[in-house]
Amino acid sequence: MEKAGVRWTTEQVLALAPDDASRKAGARLSAAGPWSEAGSGGEGAVWGLCKGSGKKPYQTVIDTKGPAYACSCPSRKFPCKHALGLLLLWAAEGGSAVRTVLDVGDGPAPDWAREWLDTRRKRSEEQREKGKADAGGAGKPADPEAARRRAERRAARITGGALELEQRLTDLLRGGLAAAEQSGYGLWEETAARMVDAQAPGLAARVRELGSIPGSGAGWPVRLLEESALLHLLDQGWLGIDRLPAPLATTVRTRVGLPSPADGPPVKDHWLVLAQYDTSDGKITTRRIWLYGRESGRTALVLGFGAAGRSPQPALPVGRVIEAELTPHAGAGQLRADLSEEMGVPEPTGTAPPGGTTTAAVEAYGLALREDPWLDSWPVTLTDVIPVPEGGDGDGWQLADADGESALPIAPAALARPGLWKLVAMSGGGPVTVFGECGHRGFTPLAVWSADSPETVHLR
Repeated sequence: MEKAGVRWTTEQVLALAPDDASRKAGARLSAAGPWSEAGSGGEGAVWGLCKGSGKKPYQTVIDTKGPAYACSCPSRKFPCKHALGLLLLWAAEGGSAVRTVLDVGDGPAPDWAREWLDTRRKRSEEQREKGKADAGGAGKPADPEAARRRAERRAARITGGALELEQRLTDLLRGGLAAAEQSGYGLWEETAARMVDAQAPGLAARVRELGSIPGSGAGWPVRLLEESALLHLLDQGWLGIDRLPAPLATTVRTRVGLPSPADGPPVKDHWLVLAQYDTSDGKITTRRIWLYGRESGRTALVLGFGAAGRSPQPALPVGRVIEAELTPHAGAGQLRADLSEEMGVPEPTGTAPPGGTTTAAVEAYGLALREDPWLDSWPVTLTDVIPVPEGGDGDGWQLADADGESALPIAPAALARPGLWKLVAMSGGGPVTVFGECGHRGFTPLAVWSADSPETVHLR
């Protein structure tokens, strides 16, 4: 189906699943039994009918260019278990055992699948035309004066919230950090709620993080002081935003919680999907997708958001290359970008992106902190590193340069994930290339390549 005749791997399909339950349910539907009239087309479409509990089978169709999914089942997850099962069946079709059971071959799509595909691609074309019109000035707000007044009112609310938060931090230091453990989480949650009322969700999130530190383990007063200092710095940045350089002022607005516009020059490239993972705060699920441009040499971050019960979009196959246009957001670093909806069919990848030593990774993070002091981590690729236990107790791990010059500790949160053992197994005691996030808590590995195979192995 793809240009190079190579389909996605099972691991790349499972990386699209919104949660573990969907992975397991999709795997149960990856056999030929429940499927009929399954097929694929040269334009990146996969379709099939899946037998369900009702009389009518579920109509499932996938556009791998997005990828995008449609299914007549009532599930609110994207992709649903039927789409995952169909993709798993399609991915495994190259094996002779599967082909003898069900031929998922190229051919014309049935009417119900073609109708959805045509509608989707027509909508994509309309959005592209609208984007061109907006760029030409047709998308200007109808009442710029009203928009300006709304922005001023919100800025005034945020300023009031920042001043109140400064008083809260002052009270914390006057009372002593040790007293924070006795005051409990309720006071922090109340402060966070007031930041939400002030329309500063970024400040609210940092306040909640502060509230989780007291009593969280050895050294918590030090961590509380560090995070309080960063929050104070952000407060002061907002209160003196008129005196900041334009890129840093945009970063402060973003950190406070104001949206940053995607108004940078578009970058069209062949983007390698390095990693994709979701995090949740209980209300909103955030999807982070890391991409690397083959021609531009640029690393970009695409964010997706989903409300409770709905998986974020987009979902991209890790390890594949997509041809697409990205529009960077403003602000220091300009890592975040918006992905155009229309993309080419994902193609098999070649080699890992270029990287460096662990020392170079720390230096890159340090340079990024100069532009954004509130940055938790920075994307880096490490070459010729070996995962080794840290210390004699075996509780920690680190990535050491093959020459033994330096090493990076693996972040504590990554030690409990199964991806660590994938990384160790891929290495086998030898050097590998690893992509991940380097931050003040350590290095979080997200993808690995071995010398034996250029295939991207997802670690999260």
